[in-house]
Amino acid sequence: MVIMNLHLDNFLVFNEFDLCMSYPKKIVRSTIEGEHLSGRERFRYKKVVILMGANATGKTALGRILMSIFNFIDGKEYSGIVKLIDDKRKKAEFIIDLAFSSFQLYRIKGSFKALRDETDEYSSDDVSVEVWNETILPNDSYERCVERLAEKQATIVESYIKALEKIPKMTWSFHYPYAPEGKLRTLIPFNSEEYRKTLEMTLKSLDPRIIGVTKVDEAVRTNRTYIVQYPNCSAIIRNGTVIDSQILSSGTVDGIGVANMITSMKLNDVSFYYCDEKFAHIHSEAERAFLSVFIDLLGPDRQLFYTTHNSDILDMDLPKHSFAFMRRDELDENRISCVYASAYLKKNTDSLKNAVENDLFSSAPNVDQIIGIKDI
Repeated sequence: MVIMNLHLDNFLVFNEFDLCMSYPKKIVRSTIEGEHLSGRERFRYKKVVILMGANATGKTALGRILMSIFNFIDGKEYSGIVKLIDDKRKKAEFIIDLAFSSFQLYRIKGSFKALRDETDEYSSDDVSVEVWNETILPNDSYERCVERLAEKQATIVESYIKALEKIPKMTWSFHYPYAPEGKLRTLIPFNSEEYRKTLEMTLKSLDPRIIGVTKVDEAVRTNRTYIVQYPNCSAIIRNGTVIDSQILSSGTVDGIGVANMITSMKLNDVSFYYCDEKFAHIHSEAERAFLSVFIDLLGPDRQLFYTTHNSDILDMDLPKHSFAFMRRDELDENRISCVYASAYLKKNTDSLKNAVENDLFSSAPNVDQIIGIKDI
């Protein structure tokens, strides 16, 4: 499952927001392999999406909304997604196009009625879902397939639950710096030797003081407890989460989530990953190395959304269409939009880093307030 297109209106900071994940032309000698649906080489999609931008431009919010949409589609429960509606007195809507390895393209439109008052509560009568479906033919691009899809009538039934039951099974994994646990729709084998080795190598690369990581020897088959050994102390990790984070540095704690993500990617059991600022406490060179590992491990018909403030990522040899910049509209500060590097930089010799440093995408933070602090 991969996201091909997303439209959001009246969710958190997003109004009339659009995000497109297709790209028109095959990249010769691309550093990212398999940027097309398996068996459909013309059905191209951005396999890796690097989201950048100033603070408060919606990078984390986008992940929250996507996770809520996935939960809504999978669990058929609307209580989570309506919490993200910005103004309950206005209609809210999302439209998402999902391509599956079964050669099926689905368009799901979720609509939420406007309520009379902000204090009112949503009911099932306020929620409606429309579903479109089209087979992806051997020579189809996304654009060609979606043309046929747009000509079809949506599947509309009385219950939004019945409509959502038509969507194939989805798998995803969201990773945040403030909540590395509890956001995984995956069965990570926390009690396996491979996980122990991955955890040990990840943490030792971030903290050379670590001697090793050992599994607690208990007569319990579901045992998922590990000890991070230092020369004079130790820390406990259970079910992929550190029990006492005071011993570990912030970067090392973040490394636990990174190890979880790497293990999941090795299993190839998740289609979609959203990694949001997991490397805020990790050195730039280490972040680049881990991102390279993520990309190498990303299997066919998989997708990674990756948010970062690290400008050194711009120097990685990645296709320009992999980079998207979130920004607030120059005329309306309450409106978020997304610009794509490939729309501005057409030549292979164009420097992405120079473009960002010269604020070509109008995505740099406004530092006027910061400069003015000294004059207060």
